[in-house]
Amino acid sequence: MTGAAGTPGTPRVLRAMNDRAALELLVAHGPLTRTRLGELTGLSKPTASQLLGRLAAAGLVRVTGTAAGRPGPNAQLYEINPAAAHVLALAVDHDGVTAAVADITGAVLGEYRVAATTGTDARDRTTGIVTEAADGALAAAGLRTGDVHQAVVGTPGALDPRSGELRYAPHLPGWQSRTLRDDLAAALGTPVVIENDVNLAAVAEQHLGTAQDFDDFVLVWVDEGIGAAVVLGGRPLRGATGGAGEIGYMPLPGAPLARGGPDAAARPDAGGGFQKLVSSPAIVELARDHGIVAPTAAKALAQALRTPGAGEAVLTELARRLVSGLASVVAVVDPELVVLSGKVPQAGGTRLLELVEAEFTGLALPRPQLRLSTVEESPILIGALRTALAAARDAVFDTA
Repeated sequence: MTGAAGTPGTPRVLRAMNDRAALELLVAHGPLTRTRLGELTGLSKPTASQLLGRLAAAGLVRVTGTAAGRPGPNAQLYEINPAAAHVLALAVDHDGVTAAVADITGAVLGEYRVAATTGTDARDRTTGIVTEAADGALAAAGLRTGDVHQAVVGTPGALDPRSGELRYAPHLPGWQSRTLRDDLAAALGTPVVIENDVNLAAVAEQHLGTAQDFDDFVLVWVDEGIGAAVVLGGRPLRGATGGAGEIGYMPLPGAPLARGGPDAAARPDAGGGFQKLVSSPAIVELARDHGIVAPTAAKALAQALRTPGAGEAVLTELARRLVSGLASVVAVVDPELVVLSGKVPQAGGTRLLELVEAEFTGLALPRPQLRLSTVEESPILIGALRTALAAARDAVFDTA
């Protein structure tokens, strides 16, 4: 047997492989007895006992009780030691930053939200607000900055892999520094990954939502801004500048063109393209044109669902606009599934989904399955947590 990358199967490498397999099983199944762990790994009882002793000495597992209801002495139950590592997730939007802290099992220990303020300098709008949110979440969890092993920041836009600059997010003043990642890592005292927010929503959908059985799918986020995550072979497509999926800038008939490049607009609803047709401000305006006055897109759509005639006209026109953009994505990518996520699809619900499906009928395009997101609460924050946990476990569970 050989280890990773053809490494000869030395006892040390094989032990590390068995350790990792056991830890992953404990994550997936929860507490297990030595006997059950041996059955799942194929290890003998003595080898499983040695493995658990080794992991307990390393602080990675602990005894959590006994398994009752069995003949003979009650067997001890082993679980992942929650204190083995902690991760930090942050979701950034133009209104502020939400932070959450979880232990290595994925249990959320604390959350905190900081609203964005105007009139502060660029550094305070980035490292300052992120640090404040992180400190609040850590305090709620009873932890300190040094207890965090990995942080993931989800933000609109994308980090250009060549320059390190956050692009496609002009509505986040102060976030365009080329040293953004290093600045945040220094402020938080831990390694930082900066990831596109819609890509993180797709991660959440893969693990907890309607895309769990799909390797090829597109998640379309329709909210204050518009974006897409294109997942192929289980991995997000990023593009040369990190901008794959920035469909809000996509030029479409009936929509004014976005001018001045991806960093020219002041807000996510400014500029042109697909965003001008289906973002929240556009829907508020569409509803008003049909006599439905509401302060937000979600409230406008809720009212439309209760209003015969005019309300159905709003939903039908919104479905037509959505399909005008989705058709371009489907024609190029040919995904198995398209997931509609964000406040707009959730507010439009199954009726909007039905109208979108009807608009696809007759088009000379592949016909993917269309589904609404089933991830509750904040999919971006959940995706950031899942990404941070995967990185932390890769590091902490490596006993080689």
